[in-house]
Amino acid sequence: MIRNISTFWLRHIHPRLASLIATIGIFGLAVCLLILFVLAKLAEEVLEKEAFAFDTSFLLWLHQFANPSLDNFMLAITNIGNPSTVVIVAGTSLGILWWRRYRVEAYIFVLACLGGLILNTGLKLFFSKPRPELWHQLISEKFFSFPSGHALGSMVLYGFISYLLAIHYPQFTKVIYSAAVILIAVIGMSRLYLGVHWPTDVIAGYGVGFLWLMICITMLKLQRLK
Repeated sequence: MIRNISTFWLRHIHPRLASLIATIGIFGLAVCLLILFVLAKLAEEVLEKEAFAFDTSFLLWLHQFANPSLDNFMLAITNIGNPSTVVIVAGTSLGILWWRRYRVEAYIFVLACLGGLILNTGLKLFFSKPRPELWHQLISEKFFSFPSGHALGSMVLYGFISYLLAIHYPQFTKVIYSAAVILIAVIGMSRLYLGVHWPTDVIAGYGVGFLWLMICITMLKLQRLK
C-alpha cells in the first residue's frame, strides 16, 4: 500500500506541486498559507461574534481625526472602489487587452473579476455580519459587511492590472507596484474612515482578494509557460 501511495504521489501530485512552487515560489506559497491561517481565525471570530470589541475601539480611535477636508478626500478615494468605477476600469482594461490581442490575459482577467464578485457576494451572505453604526455616516451601505468588497475588489482588479503592466513594462515595475499598493491601501482605509466597514472586514477582504489574485496570476503564468 505504501508503494502504491508513493507511486501515486510521484506520478500525479509531485509534478503539479513542483510546478506550482516553481511558479509562485516558496515565499509566495508561505505567504498564502499564512493568509489562510489569518482568514480562518478571523472567520472563527466573526462567527462567534468575538471581533466587535477590537473593531469598535479602532473605528472610534480613527474617527477622532475626522475633518471636512479629509471627508472629501476619503469620499473621492472610496469612489475608486465603487462598482460604477470598477466596471468602467475593468471594461476599459478588457477592451485594451482584446484590442492588443492578449487573449489569454483577457480570459484570465475576466475570470479574476467574476471570481472576485462571486467570492465577495457569497462570503457576505454566509457571514451576514452587520455594518457598523457608530456615528452619522457620510454614505449609506445596506449590504452585509464581511468581507469588504472594496478591499477585495481593489486587490483583485488593481492588483491584476498592475501585474499585467509590470509584465509589459518591466522597467517601471517598482513604480507600478508601489502605486498599486498605495491605491489599494487607501481604498481600504477610506472604508474605515467613513465608518461603513469594520477593520476585520477590510483585513479579510485583502486576504481573500490576495489569495484569489495569486490563483489567477498562477493560472496566467502556467498558460504563458505552455
